[in-house]
Amino acid sequence: MRRHSKEVQALSYEVPGWGVGELYLDGERLLYHELPAARARSAAPGEHPLADRFRRYFAGERMGFEDVELDLAAATPFQAAVAKTLRRIPYGETVTYGELAALAGYPNAQRAAGSFCAANRFALVVPCHRVVSAAGLGSYGSLGGSYKRRLLELEHAL
Repeated sequence: MRRHSKEVQALSYEVPGWGVGELYLDGERLLYHELPAARARSAAPGEHPLADRFRRYFAGERMGFEDVELDLAAATPFQAAVAKTLRRIPYGETVTYGELAALAGYPNAQRAAGSFCAANRFALVVPCHRVVSAAGLGSYGSLGGSYKRRLLELEHAL
């Protein structure tokens, strides 16, 4: 298991029309990403290449994040499999929670896949917004379905 360095970098970045997002990094390894939203900054404003890539994504540029190193040291085998599978869902495409579970090698674990998405701390990099309910859009944590819809519209997935 890889431990964190003593130098965790916390920074915020602003995206016009979306709000303030936050990144927590250990070197180049992403520990946590909070999507841009209307909120007060809890991390100091800063610059980082990943923040720039997120800004470009929110500006409508087709952007992938498969190369971003993630802190998955505490993930269960199921969580690691779901994260890996989600990272392969292409920009502009969606899968259902059941399809995600099956693709990750855990058929009939759609509820567990939904729980994983609800606790996802790597928004956009592990793109849970691309997972929809078999009956519709589905939820999207504290940001809600309208934020999820906006992300999917940005990717021309709706």
